[in-house]
Amino acid sequence: MKQKSRPRIALIVEGSRAYGRELLRGIALYARTQVDWSLLAQEMTLDSDIPDWLSSSRLSGVIARLDSRTVAPLRQLNVPIVDVRCSRKFEGIPQVATDNRRVAEMAFEHLQERGYRRFAFCGFRFAEYSEERLTYFREFVRDAGHQLSVYETPGKPSDTLTAIEQSGMADFGPMSQWLASLERPTGLFVCNDIRGQQVLNACRKEEIAVPDDLGIIGVDDDDALCLLCDPTLSSVRPNAELVGYRAAEVLNQMLQGLRPEVEVDSIPPKFVAERMSTQVVAVEDEELARVCRFIRLHACEGINVNDVCEFTSLSRRQLERRFREVLGRTPHEQITAMQVDRVKQLLRETDMTLERISPKAGYHHKERLSAVFKRETGEPPGEYRRRSRAASN
Repeated sequence: MKQKSRPRIALIVEGSRAYGRELLRGIALYARTQVDWSLLAQEMTLDSDIPDWLSSSRLSGVIARLDSRTVAPLRQLNVPIVDVRCSRKFEGIPQVATDNRRVAEMAFEHLQERGYRRFAFCGFRFAEYSEERLTYFREFVRDAGHQLSVYETPGKPSDTLTAIEQSGMADFGPMSQWLASLERPTGLFVCNDIRGQQVLNACRKEEIAVPDDLGIIGVDDDDALCLLCDPTLSSVRPNAELVGYRAAEVLNQMLQGLRPEVEVDSIPPKFVAERMSTQVVAVEDEELARVCRFIRLHACEGINVNDVCEFTSLSRRQLERRFREVLGRTPHEQITAMQVDRVKQLLRETDMTLERISPKAGYHHKERLSAVFKRETGEPPGEYRRRSRAASN
């Protein structure tokens, strides 16, 4: 009996970005669990040329990050194609994409919940994902009755996406001037984490306090980029693994001669990964903002309300009154909130024991920390760690 050959699927997806790696992970998961495919891929960047080996590989189908340069040679293969870049619509090629409307909405809601009432957007002109996120973000800001300041690095429509993004470094001066011109405090949505890192570098140069004067949120939740930023960058996390999984599912339908149910399948993002660049309550009161910054910087050193009173020019009664009127909490509760946020971060991002976490959050004893954490969050630290890690997978 002649053995049936396995479908050979080419993956034209970059491994150089977190989003691309998650796409590949989702495709691989579908191929391992739902079908018997032979996956063909090589290390590449987003704007790499089509590999020479494709034309002689007897392919059954392709999942690709398509653009105007690559679509024609891939069409010549005469096999089903699914696009997971979605920079523009190519006739007859189904697409699976991240829902950029929901991305913009989550970024706006995150900034608004932290008290920002002025908003800005920083992106790349002619980068399709940036333009789309700007369109939706502008809509949410306008519908909420606020103004939006926009800065986009100039470019040319013919530039590759890599060239467009790299041009942000050359545009450092004008972007810095724009950042310095923004009223304080402002919530800033950047089109992706690459742009976020560029903006944070400019903020350091201009001595703009982040997140007190400028709260910044990106997109992609790229672990390396977000954690290299100073302060660490909050980011909307797409569900790129599900995008990849769904793209493989669509391709499998096409291999069986079925038409995809929709031409463009949009996958909503997962959540906002909050880090230091938005961990603040934005307030107009300059002295209160100064005190909140002091608390955020020193809460995990074990400070108390007396230390805060020594820092501010306000009397203890004035301090307590302003906190209650503006933030709806006491200075002590603000200190505790910062400590709990630090514990949450360490529980999510490390395997450190509670005994090791305690001094890093300003506590001498893990039992006291555990009691405070459960009181503030409604669950023990261990349960929070298990739940948060399950949600991120």
